[in-house]
Amino acid sequence: MHEMSLAVAVVDQVETAAKARGVVGVRSIELDVGELAGVVADALAFCFELACAGTVVEGAELITRTVPGTARCAACAEDWAVGMPPRLLCPGCGAAADGLVTGRELQIREVRWADPGAPREEHRQPITEES
Repeated sequence: MHEMSLAVAVVDQVETAAKARGVVGVRSIELDVGELAGVVADALAFCFELACAGTVVEGAELITRTVPGTARCAACAEDWAVGMPPRLLCPGCGAAADGLVTGRELQIREVRWADPGAPREEHRQPITEES
């Protein structure tokens, strides 16, 4: 499951930035995830929760924004949404796509830092023996 390594990398990058800024908490992280990146959003969210444990990112909300895949035709300069599974032939002239323009992204779009004086919110519910 490569989503775990992706989640760990995101947490590491945000934690490094938080330490450099002297921030003690993170409210949310927004990611751009391309539809062609091969990332399962639910698996990433699950792994993110695990990767955050014990870090300044713990309790942060993960917001993912899907970036649609688009391709470009060199012959007629048309861009089109490739969809899933990807359509890599130009709908205008039938030529093969020159390349993908968007859809493979996996990048941190925005981090919202916690207010310095605000208490850290605990989003997890304790597990009891009755559960």
